[in-house]
Amino acid sequence: MKNYYDVLGISKNASKEEVKKAFRKLAHKHHPDKKGGDESAFKEINEAYQVLTDDKKRSEYDRYGRVFDGAESGGRASGFEGFDFSGFSAQGGNAGFDFGDIFEDIFGGFGAGGGRRVRRGRDISMDLELTFEESIFGVERRVLISKLATCEKCHGEGGESGSSMKECPTCRGEGKVRETKRSVFGTFTSVKECDECLGKGKVPEKKCSVCRGSGVLKKSEEIIVTVPRGIQNGEMIKLTGAGEAVSHGVSGDLYVKIHVLPHKVFIREGNNLLMNLDVKFSEATIGAKRDIRTLDGLIKVNIPKGIDSGEVLRARGYGVFYDGKKRGDLLIKVIVKTPKDLSKKAKSLIEDLQKEGI
Repeated sequence: MKNYYDVLGISKNASKEEVKKAFRKLAHKHHPDKKGGDESAFKEINEAYQVLTDDKKRSEYDRYGRVFDGAESGGRASGFEGFDFSGFSAQGGNAGFDFGDIFEDIFGGFGAGGGRRVRRGRDISMDLELTFEESIFGVERRVLISKLATCEKCHGEGGESGSSMKECPTCRGEGKVRETKRSVFGTFTSVKECDECLGKGKVPEKKCSVCRGSGVLKKSEEIIVTVPRGIQNGEMIKLTGAGEAVSHGVSGDLYVKIHVLPHKVFIREGNNLLMNLDVKFSEATIGAKRDIRTLDGLIKVNIPKGIDSGEVLRARGYGVFYDGKKRGDLLIKVIVKTPKDLSKKAKSLIEDLQKEGI
């Protein structure tokens, strides 16, 4: 017998929502009408879905390893029998499941009610390396990226300046075309956005000589990335509309992943910075004042007498920025350095201290 949980790639304790999510993902991948689709695999995941979303069938399957009311199709089902659509809606519904997304290639680029969907360009990503100081104080970087951008000559319209518009010969001005496709569910007549006019119903008499009517073209573009202060390694910055352009639509987004280089002295711990400070035995014994170089410049730190190795001194307000103008602290870990080579005089003094129990 087939293991329906393995078919959908889920655990035996998966909720109905997890079952639907897994089915949606696999249906996108294996639908026979999609390039690289697999009809046999699609039937198998359909069969698993029908059983695991029905409480009675799932209970029988979990107990006996099969169901007894003929629900198991053995991969032979070709229609919608036994398929529960009550949890689906064109808007996603409470299940968060848009059945139309699965068959987008069949039903075309139109939303509920036949309205034309807004075209959107592709999202793109890049990596940006920062110094430790730049991550603390923020920085503005100019980066050059190669992407599809709106044609500057025709401003994305696809036609030469002054060129008049004519009826699209492909869709005859309707902005959409009808197609008939066969699938495991039967034969569908679909309405699809016209590829020639992109749903507008009109095309320019003379195409743009730069983009050849596409409205977009590949080019290098300088992008300004404003890095906020206090950003952490691995964080992402989203630049809305800075992704790839698409003709007669909205541009995608640009995602910038931050990589912070380590510092030789400082380590970040939340909103604080941590550093080690080597202190002489004499300084730890009788106290001292030391100049410490922070990311903001030199500050003077008081080392109290009798401090032990491992104790931490706090310099308030020299850490990481957070919540606007707030800032963490600099934590200075004291490392008392015990002398290895002593002069006769120093050794004699230490021996005297030892005799006094110090």
